[in-house]
Amino acid sequence: MTTTTGKTIDELIAASPIFDAGLSKDFYELGRVIGRGSYSTVRVAIEKATRTKYAAKCIRRANLSLDDVHALLVEVSVLKQMHHRNIIALHQVFAEPEFFVLVTEFVEGGELFDRIVEKTCYTEREARDVVKSLLEVTAYCHAANIVHRDLKPENILLVNRDDHTSFKLADFGFAKRIAVDSAGLVTACGTPGYVAPEVLMGKPYGASVDVWSIGVITYILLCGYPPFHDENRPALFAQIKEGVFHFHEPYWDDVSDAAKDLITKMLTKDPKDRPTTAQLLRHPWISGIDVGSVQLDNALNQLRQFNARRKLKATTIAVLSTVAFGVRSGSLGDSFRKAAQRRRDDDDVTSPAQIQVDIQPSTTL
Repeated sequence: MTTTTGKTIDELIAASPIFDAGLSKDFYELGRVIGRGSYSTVRVAIEKATRTKYAAKCIRRANLSLDDVHALLVEVSVLKQMHHRNIIALHQVFAEPEFFVLVTEFVEGGELFDRIVEKTCYTEREARDVVKSLLEVTAYCHAANIVHRDLKPENILLVNRDDHTSFKLADFGFAKRIAVDSAGLVTACGTPGYVAPEVLMGKPYGASVDVWSIGVITYILLCGYPPFHDENRPALFAQIKEGVFHFHEPYWDDVSDAAKDLITKMLTKDPKDRPTTAQLLRHPWISGIDVGSVQLDNALNQLRQFNARRKLKATTIAVLSTVAFGVRSGSLGDSFRKAAQRRRDDDDVTSPAQIQVDIQPSTTL
């Protein structure tokens, strides 16, 4: 059994320069389980030589298709190129008989939203600090021509529980390098609620999809609920494609006009009119020092409810929340596995006329 490139898994591994020699147990003592996924387990890993604490993500090879392995190689390759204080650092990668083992820096603060809802005092200034850091790390990726494509609260992990502005951006599973002269990316991927309208409309897209996602996150940080919401996924997608949202009273009464202006710019429907991350970093709300310190009590209460629903939904489906949408190619795909088969081929298109994407309600992993 081979990939569409004609290579077996062993041949893909042998041809890849990303793996370290030896086995993880030669270098690390694997400890308690700190996380579980559909196909993986995350453990505390203590490096024998330095006694430094890391996290080891152990992915069972038997659960992966050939194209899943190719997608994993792409993700690891991207992470190895990223060196930023707000990106979770990849330390070593091992290809073992039963597992792929990814050793990353250890972060123990949990998800950003989980920490915020525990606070008794929450201000616009604190939200601004988070958004500024998120724009900075995304601008770093974009400067390297890398689009994350799945920015969302679950992928913002705190280094520790004492500082909610010190975070690491994680999960580069959908990240893609885009050529400077490319017409755009085409795979419809992301997470419902955070995905940009051009993705849903099947148009070639670029780095501006990340700006849209940050706009959604910023909106939630300031009022506690999302700008687009419907339990019915086609209805949700229709809202996003229409691109109409509101700043409702009383939840936005204490939020500055500058913050609302920033969000309006980030959630501009036409990606050509959407500012870049570099431009947004110069926006007065980000670069200025006069940001409100009024407590956002309404936002904090709403955010607690939103976060509780989000966690309950994640527990109910007991799977990854990332969704890959079907691309018309005979039969409509509705799973991450089919997206994995495509996303190694979608980085460049020569003409929008080549693209024909049909977004359908899809199942999660």
